Amino acid sequence: MNRLVTQVTRCLLAAGLVSATGLQAQVAPERLLAAEAEPGNWLLYHGDYDGQRHTDLEQITPANIGNLELKWIWQVRSAAGAAQKFEATPLVVDGVMYTVSPPNDVVALDARTGRVFWTYAYAPANEARVCCGRVNRGLAIHGDTLFMGAIDGRLLAIDAKSGQLKWNIAVGDPSLGYALTVAPLVVGDKVIVGPAGGEYGIRGFIAAYDVEDGRELWRFNTIPGPGEAGFDSWADPAREAWKLGGGSIWTTGSYDPELNLMYWGIGNPGPDWNGDSRPGDNLYTESVVALNPDTGALAWHYQFTPHDEMDYDSTQVPVLADIEWQGQPRKVLMTANRNGVFYVLDRTNGKFLLGKPFVAVNWMDGTFDANGRPNRVLSPTEQGTFIMPNNQGATNWYPPSFSPSTGYFYVPTWMDTYSVYTKRPVTYTPGQQYVGAFPTMAMPALSVRPVNQRIPEDGFGAIQAIDPQSGEIVWRHEMSDVTDSGVLSTTTDLVFAGGREGFFYGLDAKTGKELWRQSLGGQVASGPISYQLDGKQYIAVAAGAGLFVFGLED
Repeated sequence: MNRLVTQVTRCLLAAGLVSATGLQAQVAPERLLAAEAEPGNWLLYHGDYDGQRHTDLEQITPANIGNLELKWIWQVRSAAGAAQKFEATPLVVDGVMYTVSPPNDVVALDARTGRVFWTYAYAPANEARVCCGRVNRGLAIHGDTLFMGAIDGRLLAIDAKSGQLKWNIAVGDPSLGYALTVAPLVVGDKVIVGPAGGEYGIRGFIAAYDVEDGRELWRFNTIPGPGEAGFDSWADPAREAWKLGGGSIWTTGSYDPELNLMYWGIGNPGPDWNGDSRPGDNLYTESVVALNPDTGALAWHYQFTPHDEMDYDSTQVPVLADIEWQGQPRKVLMTANRNGVFYVLDRTNGKFLLGKPFVAVNWMDGTFDANGRPNRVLSPTEQGTFIMPNNQGATNWYPPSFSPSTGYFYVPTWMDTYSVYTKRPVTYTPGQQYVGAFPTMAMPALSVRPVNQRIPEDGFGAIQAIDPQSGEIVWRHEMSDVTDSGVLSTTTDLVFAGGREGFFYGLDAKTGKELWRQSLGGQVASGPISYQLDGKQYIAVAAGAGLFVFGLED
């Protein structure tokens, strides 16, 4: 019945017989599970549960990409929003586009023209505090309800038809640094989020809320307490460092319906750059955790950087794919980590399959033990230690892409960066940053820099294609500045991405050759998407203070 209603409303909208505000965005859980069968829509933050950021639409190809032209632009209305990075990935549902203007204004747009249907403006509480920008990465939808996390630690439910608020609940105390910047994930009748705030000494968690009324249904503590598995990784519990342990969430997880497991990347421990008060591996920071969405129970975990003191948040998207691995079919999880290493894991059990640096790395020697634990060789010191990559990482929250067509993993990269990490005493004050001495990128003294270490003159960005079978770099498209852009791949072997210098690129997915570019006049710090209406394929991306939509010439 839901599919019939959806077909009818599409026809009515196409005929102009009803307005989008009169439609019901009936995105039942069944539609989310089958999102791959609706390439004309973009129903989840990643497009699909698997996190691949890949579209099966075929109209735009390497042969005609030169005919792409700008169709419409929507500009952020508020001065506060225009001053922040526009990081949201939009949803597209049956001709209506939903996005978030920074920090927390929701807007519904006509996906054909950019006409505004409605706007819901939310003013976060004055107590809101975030370490790295008043941003939001997007929405989730269930039935006719949109869900948004706010930077003051609240989760909101908004009517997708009218823009009216349905409910608004507290997830964390903003005065202590709890904030929601992540795009929620809807699985079944649950909406799932976790708080940012790892720089403020929070105790992180992932929690599920009822889509109807916002009741909390379960909570998984990313920093285990007494009696919880992993607590012994916070050695010397008398210090109670776990209470300020960090473990924030600020990138949306992925989900395997067949295994009924969700996968979430966890952020840094607190304090960031001095681990003396928290001996041990500090689980589940810098890890990926596999959780049962019905109960929040932990199935397995893998820790990328045990006892991290370099701020290598592991919040990168866990990308799921079924591939042939060493001659056998295997369900894998792939991720390019902020610590500079590309990983392949078995997503059924967390077994380590491959780890290989994709940038210059010196905090470890490139080897792992039999369980996949990295062989670490450097840590911050009181004298200062030269470490690669830097505290911003080799990549960050910006989503990568995997193309089943080419078999390549595409990752936005900060190339061969470094910081000097200097250990200093840290004192916790509620509501204040709890980090230690901020690493410096100034040229270090020879006493802390290996004499034979290559030092890049300037940082630069790149989109890299990685072969998951080997971890080898297949090609690299370099930019003049670093990049915060996500990546979109297409079944026609194109890759779309951008950079801080304001260019938006169309690349050959097999070779990396630049086929098309547009100057958008502002930094691309979002994930591109593709959708189709009336037989026309579109590419959309946020940059600067605008949302840009491209299509082929009529």
